[in-house]
Amino acid sequence: MRWPWQRATSGDQLVISWSGKTFAFVRARQRADGLHELLKFGVERQGADSLEDFVRRLQALGLKGLAAQAMLRPGQYQVLQIDAPAVPPEELRSAARYQIREMIETHLDDVTLDVMRVGDGQQKGAGHLFVVAATNAVVREVRDLCDAMPWPLPVVDIQETAQRNLQCALAALDGHADRATAALVLIDGQQAVLTISARDELFYTRRFDLPEGFLTHSWGQGDNASAAADQAFTPVDEYVPDYSVGGVSYGNDYSGARAGVGNATDGAGDDGPAQRLLVEVQRSLDVWDRSWSSMPLQCLRVFAGERSAELSRWLATQLGQTVLPMEVNALFPGFESGSAQDQAQCLPLLGVLMRTVGRKL
Repeated sequence: MRWPWQRATSGDQLVISWSGKTFAFVRARQRADGLHELLKFGVERQGADSLEDFVRRLQALGLKGLAAQAMLRPGQYQVLQIDAPAVPPEELRSAARYQIREMIETHLDDVTLDVMRVGDGQQKGAGHLFVVAATNAVVREVRDLCDAMPWPLPVVDIQETAQRNLQCALAALDGHADRATAALVLIDGQQAVLTISARDELFYTRRFDLPEGFLTHSWGQGDNASAAADQAFTPVDEYVPDYSVGGVSYGNDYSGARAGVGNATDGAGDDGPAQRLLVEVQRSLDVWDRSWSSMPLQCLRVFAGERSAELSRWLATQLGQTVLPMEVNALFPGFESGSAQDQAQCLPLLGVLMRTVGRKL
């Protein structure tokens, strides 16, 4: 199958995700000025419905028969980083498949994978590859829903590349297309995704698990609920590139949260979930600074639903970085009309609308 490097042809575009019996979608139309006007978006949960009943519900939304583009949610696949094997481009996938055989929990025969180069290819040395690996069962589940609608499904995307598209478009809008920017997208009850991109390419990505209810906590209270949430807030180690700079690796130190990061004045100390988030983000930015010192970050953009502005202000104070809420309304007219809950689930899907034609590995 194909991963995310091909744009749909014309007319209305439908982007969907299907994970944990939760369906999210955006239907959009590209205007003459290049912006994508959102015609409809939302979230539907299957609940106790059979697949047949659920499909009838989706068809009642007017989505039947459209050409769909799917995005997998972070919990549906792995992103791994490996040294780029010294093989011709047409052999990269098979070489990567062999190289990751000890890095995945599923047998290689049960995995669909694709590869993309880390960065823009201007770095010296052999370079690295991102390897995207999803089980065949996950891919089949998405395809089964699309077949039932029916939706032709030529391409499957992932959140990291969709997120890259969004942050690069926002950087270009601000006149900083050549600068490195970071994006942190938090969706409650799911893995938070951090990406660093420049010049329309993905250079770095990391994930951490969010405890259920993290975005509704009273950050900085240090109460028992916060302490319990902190126990559930863990980095997802396998997604952190093991960068080595000058013979020293900065990518895989997950020992407990260190004290004294930034100006930490929220009152929670190292026990609160917000403080834990701060530490993990700071570590990732440290990795970037040491590994890509020639490309300082222009800013970090944050999406946390209704609390995006609040979290941005707090992180800016603690990190000493320019931190902005990820505002996408200027790129997607109509997105502002949706509920906060639907916006939170659908924002990552917007980046799939911005794929470019013929992206090289």
